[in-house]
Amino acid sequence: MRIETPRDRQGSFEPQILPKRTNTVRGFDDKIIALYARGMSVRDIQAYLGELYGVEVGRDLISA
Repeated sequence: MRIETPRDRQGSFEPQILPKRTNTVRGFDDKIIALYARGMSVRDIQAYLGELYGVEVGRDLISA
């Protein structure tokens, strides 16, 4: 099955979660620090971010 995706030639598409030409969510580190401050473990933070953003975050990113 061949799937054709439409092209955005005018550049009118604006992403909702992650802005164009960025690779991190603004304030993401601050949220992780706040979760640490609340006493959450790395495993709890991984689960929380997975539910909130729908992404899988590694332990090394959270620890850093």
